[in-house]
Amino acid sequence: MMLFVALGLCALAHAAYGQGSGCPEQHGVQTYPHPEACDHYYLCVNGTLSLEQCGNGLLYDGKGAVHEHCNYHWAVDCGHRKADLVPVSSDGCEFQFGIYPASSSCSTNYVKCAHGVPHLEPCDVGLAYDERIHGCNWPDQLLEKCNPEGVIGFKCPTEVDPHSTQAKFWPYPRFPVPGAPDRLITCVDGHPRINTCGDGKLFDESSLTCLDDEELHESKYNNLQ
Repeated sequence: MMLFVALGLCALAHAAYGQGSGCPEQHGVQTYPHPEACDHYYLCVNGTLSLEQCGNGLLYDGKGAVHEHCNYHWAVDCGHRKADLVPVSSDGCEFQFGIYPASSSCSTNYVKCAHGVPHLEPCDVGLAYDERIHGCNWPDQLLEKCNPEGVIGFKCPTEVDPHSTQAKFWPYPRFPVPGAPDRLITCVDGHPRINTCGDGKLFDESSLTCLDDEELHESKYNNLQ
């Protein structure tokens, strides 16, 4: 099987450099890895073959999650293929394509570079940028930089009434988020996290659970009895 794949890639390479067709399929769009260079790939469009190069800071992984069938270099496993990564910095972007912290301190924003142009992007509500994962994370996972209470704007209690509904969820008590009925605050190890109900549900302050419209109306009706 590996020999067949290798021979197929060699045929593609020969066709690409020789400007032949060489595409295994004659309809649609397909991509194939270059056998040696991780920043190159073969592109077939309706049977026409071309050799393409990923943008600066990107490598080919066949998923094309970022730009033209390529992904951020730190997200690609090149295997034995060589990755030619030479920074082409501009306007604060190390590479033409990349994700970078907006600040050396705790930040709820990050910088996304595309074609060498930086764009300031916000994390989802309640999250802060984590350089280790190149994405946003719970602020309590970034205690060396972040103060979760400052990011969330909420301080978790050290205890709750043992006879209250909150006691059912201890040690992970739940609280409403003012002005955001589809969200809730959950305290984890004494630190607040904002969660989203999802699926069109809203947070019910009586049961401290996420309910759909019918369940929510029923809960409010029962509380009036």
